[in-house]
Amino acid sequence: MTHMATWKTQLPNSRVQPRFAGHATFCRYPRLEDVAPASHPVDWALYGCPYDGGVSYRSGARFGPRAIREASQYVKGHHLVHDVAVPQILSLADAGDAPISHPYSCEETAQSIAEWAIALPDAGATKLLAVGGDHSIALPNIRATHQRLGVQEPIALIHFDAHLDTLDTLWGERFSHASPFRRAIEERLIDPARMISIGIRGPINTSADLDYARDNGVTIITYEDWRWSDGAQRIAAFLKRLGDDPAHLSFDIDCVDPAFAPGTGTLAPGGFTSPEILHVLRSLAGAHLVGAEVVEVLPDRDVSGVTAFLAAHVCFEILALDAIRAMQR
Repeated sequence: MTHMATWKTQLPNSRVQPRFAGHATFCRYPRLEDVAPASHPVDWALYGCPYDGGVSYRSGARFGPRAIREASQYVKGHHLVHDVAVPQILSLADAGDAPISHPYSCEETAQSIAEWAIALPDAGATKLLAVGGDHSIALPNIRATHQRLGVQEPIALIHFDAHLDTLDTLWGERFSHASPFRRAIEERLIDPARMISIGIRGPINTSADLDYARDNGVTIITYEDWRWSDGAQRIAAFLKRLGDDPAHLSFDIDCVDPAFAPGTGTLAPGGFTSPEILHVLRSLAGAHLVGAEVVEVLPDRDVSGVTAFLAAHVCFEILALDAIRAMQR
């Protein structure tokens, strides 16, 4: 293995400082304030969004970032399948938590998170991985990603979820976890013709819940499509069509079956197993990721911390995709 001193991200030596000791940051990456400014910008800043004011059923995802930080202490650096040492290739840092100064307002919270994330160092070079929190935090993170890229056109979206999250309103609320992608499409942040939603399943209120996504050209891959039909081939075709276009990745942990990820607020049986979802994420190699979030971990409903532990590894899988791309450039 390459000597630690040559790695772009300096990690604590686990033979000297055990993983159960010290200050918990995402995957033991250094704090952003300890590495910036530096000779080169941080490639990815991970930050927490401890907010769940947008949930429609069980609350508690506000504690997700803390749980995932803790669970991520045992995420190691070398990806076995991709054969890449992620912290060697990428400079990674924990930027702390976005301020939640309006906990009773989804709209104002989205605005404050976006403003804070936009102002993080090295816009244009440093990508953002937000850890929630409920899925309403996707909108401010996408806003920040889009503005920091400095692009005018909407970007692509790769979305993992049991639900489409394209409702217009929920109990009169336009910025809940049921609506982030509808708002992002309306704000021309996301191009629905280059959006794919993977893992959709379960009963829905009415068939009209699907209309907005279908009418706007979103590619919908249900879990049954992937498991029993041509879903994997359709994902591959979408990625081929996407080519080198910048894409945001939004991952709701409830795309995973509750047998493997019980710690979430809107459960839907019949989803991905842990090995399956890791396989699907790895199949995205080559995608040009420019931002991401991992959301909806509810620690109070978690069993032995398995959901937070899986979410921590999902974060690592996302970073590994960018490390592979960096190696190829």
